[in-house]
Amino acid sequence: MLRSGTIAFVIGLSSGWCVAAELPPLPKCNLDPPPGQSILAGSEGGVAVAQEVADSAGEVVRNEPKTEGPRLSDENLTAIPVLAHIARSGAKIDDLGEAHGLRMVLARNGEEFMLFQVAPDGEAVVAGIQADLPAAKLASILGSRATFVGEAHGLRGLVLKNGKRFQVVYETPDRERVIAGVMWDAKGTNLTKQQISSVEGARPTLVIGDQASGGFREGKEGLDLLEQASFGTFGQAGTPRLWVFVDPLCGYSVRALEGLRPLAASGQVEVAVVPVAVLDDGNGSSTAAALALLSRPSAEMVEAWSRRDFSGEQSSDARAKLQVNMAVAQALGLRGTPLFVWRKPDGSEGRVDGLPSNWREITESIGGVARVAR
Repeated sequence: MLRSGTIAFVIGLSSGWCVAAELPPLPKCNLDPPPGQSILAGSEGGVAVAQEVADSAGEVVRNEPKTEGPRLSDENLTAIPVLAHIARSGAKIDDLGEAHGLRMVLARNGEEFMLFQVAPDGEAVVAGIQADLPAAKLASILGSRATFVGEAHGLRGLVLKNGKRFQVVYETPDRERVIAGVMWDAKGTNLTKQQISSVEGARPTLVIGDQASGGFREGKEGLDLLEQASFGTFGQAGTPRLWVFVDPLCGYSVRALEGLRPLAASGQVEVAVVPVAVLDDGNGSSTAAALALLSRPSAEMVEAWSRRDFSGEQSSDARAKLQVNMAVAQALGLRGTPLFVWRKPDGSEGRVDGLPSNWREITESIGGVARVAR
């Protein structure tokens, strides 16, 4: 099985974030999931769950399926939309052949690698390994703890509940195997997160303590969580609000600020900058920078960040603000910075993980109606 460190690599490839620690620089700053986080974070935990269930039924999980069919050339591989997206991040893609109706590829960037299963339509991949266990049998073993969530890009998903954690597995087209992992489309969108939103208990919720009174604020979900974050804004008030989670020391977050300024200046959006810390790498530098920004008045926060001015005395409530920001970010599934979130005119969530390749797509998705999450 793959070690958990490869998960950060896969997210970086699919979404384009700044990368922390030992990973090669991609357009996103990655944050590895903390111990105990939902096993939806990656495929290794999912394979372990499938192994555990299979063992209880006297089955064996085999992680090296026999491949069949011709291999594709590099040119034909990158003609597949989702693989073209991964290749643009600088990864090298190797074709491992077909198995159970899906093409398997290996994406490598430096010393990091990840296995993908390409969806039949070529518009999405599942980051994970095939396990020799039919979805129907898995569902029969788990009973009410397993819920089919419909089909996406030709692959049927099955949500498994393991205590308070959730894992999605995808059924191969021949229905003989499952893949425990996360599905990403050719634009880097996490489709698994969208699929589990309809499953009871799987939506991220957050209850934040009111430190002043010792009580608790009401639990929130999705975009409503953003109102509990601390942030600085720029742009015209009353225009649609675009939230961006940033690590003050992430170079891709800085590039995001540069790209957002013209949109705010032209009156298309009001930008809310939410400082978080993902790049500490043992020395606490990102935390110190985020605390410095959160110690300033909201109106001064973005300008101070643009000057890289992290001086001044830390306010008494800065650390509590950062804790709330990090809790909101985790509930929203943040895996790195920048992360862009907005409310579409129909009230649904818009999201881009990592530096966008096309700012116009974001502004068009936000729309001209000032329906914002506040």
